[in-house]
Amino acid sequence: MPRILVVADDPWVRNEVHAALSLPGVELVDHDDPTNAAERAATLGVDAAVVDLQIRSMGGMAVTRDFRDLEATNGSIPVVLLLDRHADAFLARRAGAAAWASKPIEAHELRRALASIGVTVP
Repeated sequence: MPRILVVADDPWVRNEVHAALSLPGVELVDHDDPTNAAERAATLGVDAAVVDLQIRSMGGMAVTRDFRDLEATNGSIPVVLLLDRHADAFLARRAGAAAWASKPIEAHELRRALASIGVTVP
């Protein structure tokens, strides 16, 4: 059963991710504090993190870099970054995102992004 950390401070984004991924066999864990999201993911042993680019206090790129920096000590936790613009995809990859999906969130696109990093959602 995949366990996925949802890092977003906007309830609408969290609800959209839940609508796309709330299926039998998928465990979603919400986390709205970007400052310790990578550490929380490592503690929980998640398979992936879905991170909103537009986190107000820190920004999704910075959160993604935190995941990348934590990789040396805790192993890799792939990040799917939720983008408002396709033009941000290059920057997302440079920050360390393993994949990305666009907003508004389309269930099939988010599932495809997760599948591309080896996290299968039924």
